[in-house]
Amino acid sequence: MKRTFVTLLMAIGFVAFTSAQETTATGEGSGAKIKFEKTEHNFGTIKEGTQATITFTFTNEGDEPLVLNSVRASCGCTTPKWTKEPVAPGQTGEITAIYNSKGRPGNFTKTITVKYNGTEGDATQYLTIRGTVQSAPAETPSPVQANPQ
Repeated sequence: MKRTFVTLLMAIGFVAFTSAQETTATGEGSGAKIKFEKTEHNFGTIKEGTQATITFTFTNEGDEPLVLNSVRASCGCTTPKWTKEPVAPGQTGEITAIYNSKGRPGNFTKTITVKYNGTEGDATQYLTIRGTVQSAPAETPSPVQANPQ
């Protein structure tokens, strides 16, 4: 009798453990789940001095409020702004990236790292912006007259 009871408990534990792993692996567990409309943007060619701006829109496809814990750019030339309040399930939020091209001619690729409360604890998503900055024309100094008349 005791052996049957222990075997039955082990079988129930095994089934519960297997079910819990399947739920976690497929992402069907409770929690927030972020889905971006797009994760990359190419500005193409922009003139030096331009403040290139793009807004990435996301939806919480989970069943709990989504919180952006951290939004960081890969360098100081890019400034992120984002939705600070929790995003309810089914609702949308935004992350805006502003790239300052002043003094930065040439190609660029920058990354914005987004950390949020995902379905499996803290999760990370990466957004990428890229483009080419066209150099501003060099300013020619005005001629100086030695003997104005």
